[in-house]
Amino acid sequence: MRFLDRLLGGVPKGFPGKLDADEAVAAAATVRGGGHLVATSHGLWVPDGEGARRIGWHRVAKATWASGVFVIIEAEESETVGDAVVLADLPPLKIVVEAPGKLPQAVHKRVTGSIRSRHHRELPGGGAWFVQRKVPGQDGTVLQVRPDPGTDLDAVRAVVAEVSAKIAEAKDLADHDLDG
Repeated sequence: MRFLDRLLGGVPKGFPGKLDADEAVAAAATVRGGGHLVATSHGLWVPDGEGARRIGWHRVAKATWASGVFVIIEAEESETVGDAVVLADLPPLKIVVEAPGKLPQAVHKRVTGSIRSRHHRELPGGGAWFVQRKVPGQDGTVLQVRPDPGTDLDAVRAVVAEVSAKIAEAKDLADHDLDG
């Protein structure tokens, strides 16, 4: 795949990332000061010191493009409740891109394409987004919960446990219907 990407101009010359065998490049752009932003089927590769690291599409909480600057907010999994993960936003990455080409469209398409459903629920102190997302390279979806700032985390955990249990129950019923 990488050889074909190179022939087609997908992987930028000097890109230090190690793509997976089934990972395809959608768009790439040179970053001011060195390095590249590379959108692939598995995630967004960002410069990281002397190398590059991939942020899976399911962990890109938000990506905006304006005036030559990408602002990327990566989410980290802060805890697991049942089969769900609670997310916390990392500080924004601000990356200046020389010539974006098709990169903004590729990023938008893949971030929104990873979302299967989303719902905001009001909770004490704020609320939380409940988002089912496709994880690149895996079957099925993961339930992610992203609390708003100031939301009571104990309330979040209680609701997440309830929702996660209902999803597991529904999945068990569906699996039973397929078997029987």
